[in-house]
Amino acid sequence: MLRWGSQALRRFSTGQVYFKNKLKLALIGQSLFGQEVYSHLRKEGHRVVGVFTVPDKDGKADPLALAAEKDGTPVFKLPKWRVKGKTIKEVAEAYRSVGADLNVLPFCTQFIPMDIIDSPKHGSIIYHPSILPRHRGASAINWTLIMGDKKAGFSVFWADDGLDTGPILLQRSCDVEPNDTVDALYNRFLFPEGIKAMVEAVQLIADGKAPRIPQPEEGATYEGIQKKENAEISWDQSAEVLHNWIRGHDKVPGAWTEINGQMVTFYGSTLLNSSVPPGEPLEIKGAKKPGLVTKNGLVLFGNDGKALMVRNLQFEDGKMIPASQYFSAGETSVVELTAEEVKVAETIKVIWAGILSNVPIIEDSTDFFKSGASSMDVARLVEEIRQKCGGLQLQNEDVYMATKFEDFIQKVVRKLRGEDQEAELVVDYVSKEVNEMMVKMPYQCFINGQFTDADDGKTYDTINPTDGSTICKVSYASLADVDKAVAAAKDAFENGEWGRMNARERGRLMYRLADLLEENQEELATIEALDSGAVYTLALKTHIGMSVQTFRYFAGWCDKIQGSTIPINQARPNRNLTFTKKEPLGVCAIIIPWNYPLMMLAWKSAACLAAGNTLVLKPAQVTPLTALKFAELSVKAGFPKGVINIIPGSGGIAGQRLSEHPDIRKLGFTGSTPIGKQIMKSCAVSNLKKVSLELGGKSPLIIFNDCELDKAVRMGMGAVFFNKGENCIAAGRLFVEESIHDEFVTRVVEEIKKMKIGDPLDRSTDHGPQNHKAHLEKLLQYCETGVKEGATLVYGGRQVQRPGFFMEPTVFTDVEDHMYLAKEESFGPIMVISKFQNGDIDGVLQRANNTEYGLASGVFTRDINKAMYVSEKLEAGTVFINTYNKTDVAAPFGGVKQSGFGKDLGEEALNEYLKTKTVTLEY
Repeated sequence: MLRWGSQALRRFSTGQVYFKNKLKLALIGQSLFGQEVYSHLRKEGHRVVGVFTVPDKDGKADPLALAAEKDGTPVFKLPKWRVKGKTIKEVAEAYRSVGADLNVLPFCTQFIPMDIIDSPKHGSIIYHPSILPRHRGASAINWTLIMGDKKAGFSVFWADDGLDTGPILLQRSCDVEPNDTVDALYNRFLFPEGIKAMVEAVQLIADGKAPRIPQPEEGATYEGIQKKENAEISWDQSAEVLHNWIRGHDKVPGAWTEINGQMVTFYGSTLLNSSVPPGEPLEIKGAKKPGLVTKNGLVLFGNDGKALMVRNLQFEDGKMIPASQYFSAGETSVVELTAEEVKVAETIKVIWAGILSNVPIIEDSTDFFKSGASSMDVARLVEEIRQKCGGLQLQNEDVYMATKFEDFIQKVVRKLRGEDQEAELVVDYVSKEVNEMMVKMPYQCFINGQFTDADDGKTYDTINPTDGSTICKVSYASLADVDKAVAAAKDAFENGEWGRMNARERGRLMYRLADLLEENQEELATIEALDSGAVYTLALKTHIGMSVQTFRYFAGWCDKIQGSTIPINQARPNRNLTFTKKEPLGVCAIIIPWNYPLMMLAWKSAACLAAGNTLVLKPAQVTPLTALKFAELSVKAGFPKGVINIIPGSGGIAGQRLSEHPDIRKLGFTGSTPIGKQIMKSCAVSNLKKVSLELGGKSPLIIFNDCELDKAVRMGMGAVFFNKGENCIAAGRLFVEESIHDEFVTRVVEEIKKMKIGDPLDRSTDHGPQNHKAHLEKLLQYCETGVKEGATLVYGGRQVQRPGFFMEPTVFTDVEDHMYLAKEESFGPIMVISKFQNGDIDGVLQRANNTEYGLASGVFTRDINKAMYVSEKLEAGTVFINTYNKTDVAAPFGGVKQSGFGKDLGEEALNEYLKTKTVTLEY
């Protein structure tokens, strides 16, 4: 009884709060926007007493009417509200019968009389898609773009007599991106945020807190509805003005010009920041310079010499084609359908018939839009085809470009056969004849499936450490570029094909990408050698080879990520089912270091993608080139736009913005401990995004006198000098037992003298250049400090006298625990050796653990009991026994203490990019 009473009290209390300060509302408007406002207001507890919307069109009700009718809300479908300036009596009576406290006009195309506007006790509020008083009028979004405004937004204002001059209740704004379209602005901001704002405005009124801020006349503008005859392009203007004119008229009414005697309308404009690709000239009436039909679209030129590109063209008969196909528009042959494709066509015909319910028979000549379909029906068509045709993913533009049923089926079949893939990627390469091959390197930011210059046009030099020469200029990502990349990744996750793709298909793409990495391994290894100084043979085996293995390993995990069922106490007499689901996090940021540029990318991004996330990756500023080549290969593999984004640039700008960005849900970082701490702080303050950090190390390697000495020398050298010492798990300090110390040092020096230092592309080279000049200088300073503190410099410690950033492999002995060399990581080819007393296992363990780092460690001994005891006591994420640097894609990798937390590789890495949801069902 007590339990029942508690529940009853809880329900009563909730009800009291639920109905506090709620209003009776009349919704006047239409469209999907109106439907969403209606639904959200009802969820907030407001009572919608009547919906006033437009009559059915072609036998189909407006979305707002459909939602209201389903809920049993009174619906009035009114063709008009007044005649000859006077309110229709029957309409006024119908309106007043519902007894509303407030009129809400979320999207209203009708003129509502003022006696209706002023009738409720709270009056009326209306949504307007501009920052009033700018762009009063019905085409506000279009004019925001046409006029080149840097800010867009919306206003919720107290309705007036239709002039959009009423007092402001609230406003919201957003930045206008350089290539935003009407649809992009609406979908990204005006639609979702507008719904929230309408609900917030109603609640402010209910609570008596709604302001009435008079609109100023300063800055006020009024632009009428733009018509087709007024949308002709005037060519004697800058590229940016032309771009704004075209995108501002997309899709209605469409900016047009005359080409070869007929009206041609342009859609899908973007500013061209990269070099103009080759193409075939196209004369355009009024343009001083011909356009260029390129493989990616039609390039147009402004009077300032700059360029823009349009993606699609529409002719007077309504036919739309890719601009790249202008000269071959009539040459496309009719595809003969296979038996399986005929089945798909029949399924699509049924879908068309369901949407075009007013059309008796769907024929080859049936036109989707001329038969009454709207833009909302486009989304329905695309979604139904995806559900009923095996996941076939079309884009809205596919419908606009093939409006007749026969043409639409041809487009679908070509997409099924993959004939339209890879047509849109344009890559400006820097090409170099090197290593007996032509290496082609992308150098621009990769955002939303396209290579593009940085937003502000900035670049920086990436340097070849072998000789100090400039390889090429690379785009230097700005804050705007980071935001665009995150927006693209967010859209791809929430609205794109990737978010709807089944796990097995995701794995197929990853397998394909692994194959492409392997097919291009020689070129990738060459780029890695040029950009990072990696010895080519090592790059081929490790940098690239392990990247291939990593993608293959995680591709296999895609369809094996599982939750579990959990037995819980049953709530008798009912029963419960409780289970967990593993879900992707969303947009993930990845920041990688310069020592293994491609491999570090693979370690993190493969797990991220396998889990179903999208990503924005910032490569190290000094080694961006293999990441950008990887981006190119990801497109060839078939990854949808926006899933993978690569933004080269600085950590202080791009990296910091990623750690602060509110739309990023996870950040994976490999780098220094101080930077890791700053990132963790920014991630916490911004939005508590999930973080995994693989940071600095000072990995101890303990060599006992009962080891196999030849192997210990060989492996000990590898533990320090592998990849020029630029290795996160490099043995930062060797503890060698006293009785074998001198012999060990002697043999190490002998082996170092045999090492060949030189060009990393020379197959006989053992030791290449350090990654960049600043790092070399830091290593030389590190050695100077060691000598000053009294350590013995046995070998090396100097720069090699040749062009480039080469350093001699170096050996220090007599390193005491208090010294800088004993505490700080060098991240270079510097072997730091300390002696320990014979048999003092616990003493050397204490010294080995006397560090704030804990990434890796190692022990060499033939005594298995000793080895297991030491491995238990070492405070590190990885312990190597009688080996070193033995990592594998299936084995989790990561540190403890100030070496960070979280794992790369292995099944555990997936959990870094997943969230667990618990679901409990009562039945």
